[in-house]
Amino acid sequence: MAVSARRKGRPAEEAEAAPEEVVKLYRDMLLIRRFEEKAGQMYGMGLIGGFCHLYIGQEAVVVGMQAAIEEGDTVITSYRDHGHMLACGMDPKGVMAELTGRRGGYSKGKGGSMHMFSREKAFYGGHGIVGAQVPIGTGLAFAHRYNENGRVSLTYLGDGAINQGQVYESFNMAALWKLPVVYVIENNRYGMGTSVERASARPELHQRGQAYGIPGSQVDGMNVLAVKAAGEKAVAHARSGKGPIILEMMTYRYRGHSMSDPAKYRSKEEVARMRQEHDPIEHLRKRMLDDGMVDENRLKTIDREVKDIVSEAAAFAQESPEPDPSELYTDVLAAE
Repeated sequence: MAVSARRKGRPAEEAEAAPEEVVKLYRDMLLIRRFEEKAGQMYGMGLIGGFCHLYIGQEAVVVGMQAAIEEGDTVITSYRDHGHMLACGMDPKGVMAELTGRRGGYSKGKGGSMHMFSREKAFYGGHGIVGAQVPIGTGLAFAHRYNENGRVSLTYLGDGAINQGQVYESFNMAALWKLPVVYVIENNRYGMGTSVERASARPELHQRGQAYGIPGSQVDGMNVLAVKAAGEKAVAHARSGKGPIILEMMTYRYRGHSMSDPAKYRSKEEVARMRQEHDPIEHLRKRMLDDGMVDENRLKTIDREVKDIVSEAAAFAQESPEPDPSELYTDVLAAE
């Protein structure tokens, strides 16, 4: 039996999904949550160095969007990227090994948290410069159109990046050439430590493409089925040749901007309220139990499986050797 968007008390914009698909969405979100919690612990132990931006609280966005695309569609995002890697199917061992700067990592231990890639999984990063991934994602969409392969580019950006100039150059190009790109704005309400209301003259971010004729909509980014429904419509729009589209995902990060951020710009009460009232994983967990899709034993099994995967990833990362010093000189472009 499918989960209907038309059931009493359920918003109409939710996607329909078979019970096993709903369980998979839950498991994928839980994997990201547990992985990020472990990454936070390892950072505190000094096993992860440099920058580390956790995705805790925003899991429904990438999991819902990933469920809306097809194999071969490309994904690119900013530096808050571990969740996107896992949702794309990248091996948690390789991701954790890269976080710890080990040879077994996706970038051979040289990229760290912000710079991992997997051409096999059509994941193109992980980019450390604010907004820099947007023109690259637009370029991926141009490649899809040029090659006439029917693929779509999912290009993620944050509410902080939306005010960058290269974003609007990309919007113009994408609209001009009707490129198959879905711009996913993950509006977690704070760009580093500044609220959207203080940083943006017009905080309705999904409307930022109006000058270029790009349609946009706002989505409950804490509800994975709402994300999936909006994602399916947006991807169909882009794939059909109608050009770019913008989705503003209203989401929330529970941790600071990065591991070095004490997050004193918001109250503990605000964070606790969001966790209690809008947590995407607990929301879906309760719903599955209420609808009889799973029982507590099934949920405990899923939780054990996920914890085992994360524990194995952490062990692999710590056992993997560090890169050889000669790697300093590989994959470096030297201009003469």
